[in-house]
Amino acid sequence: MAHKNLFFFLLFLSMVAWGGSWVNVKVLSSYINAYEMIFLRFLITAITMVPIIVFLKKSFRIDVKSFGLVVITSVALIAYMNYFFLGTKYGTASLGGAMVTTLIPIITFVFLVLMRLKSITRKDMMALILGALGVSTMLNIWKFDWEHVMVVHNLYFFLAAILWPIVTILSSKSTAISPIVFTFYMYLVTVVLVALFFVDFRSMNLSTTDGVFWFNIACITLGATTFANTVYFLGIERLGAGEVSSFIFLVPFSAIGLSAIFLEESISLSMIIGTLMSLYAVKLLNNITFFKQR
Repeated sequence: MAHKNLFFFLLFLSMVAWGGSWVNVKVLSSYINAYEMIFLRFLITAITMVPIIVFLKKSFRIDVKSFGLVVITSVALIAYMNYFFLGTKYGTASLGGAMVTTLIPIITFVFLVLMRLKSITRKDMMALILGALGVSTMLNIWKFDWEHVMVVHNLYFFLAAILWPIVTILSSKSTAISPIVFTFYMYLVTVVLVALFFVDFRSMNLSTTDGVFWFNIACITLGATTFANTVYFLGIERLGAGEVSSFIFLVPFSAIGLSAIFLEESISLSMIIGTLMSLYAVKLLNNITFFKQR
């Protein structure tokens, strides 16, 4: 029981770190551009994952099919991170953290239905409608102020929410290697692709950065990526996906709370209500239970 409680505590910290990554990106956007952030984040993360993979006694061997999936998934990851960065830079970290993290499981479900990997029931239709109403409430669409709703950063958030399910579905197609090893190679290939095609190292000057910059780099790499991803993967292996999935509900609220504390963003009642509606829709779609019956 003590071992299980420790895992629950580590999962809680992981979800807080994932929510905090929206705050980290907002701060970093005033120092570097999207591709420089992607390069630094995943380079540092890939390096720190090596001793973890060795400690877990996972093999670094990868087959051709899995590597092909790694490359394709890395392209989708770069696109996701770019829109994640741009949406957060021009919008608010609280809205991004709430809207994208609740939309992702809903859009993933829709993709699986379209791919005929899931069947849709009346309950699922009600959940999808509730999710749509929840996101609409987050955007405060009921004021019918279309200039406020149809802003570019909301489009970036929607694109990010569409791209991450693609990353997830592509990653799940590789069953020949461990998920954590697949993720390591995905980060490594992402770094190579970004370095080759997107980063201008001649204009990338890190000598003028300060402690705030490096603190947020450390949080988003060591905290939100290396630590959080490792705990999440181990949690699925040891506790099961069903038990671990309920912790995802902490992410939007940690994003909202940390944005209010560190960025002094105002949190509207419509955002809170919309987030709760969308999270309940996610609960219905994925049959998530918080308390098991004895």
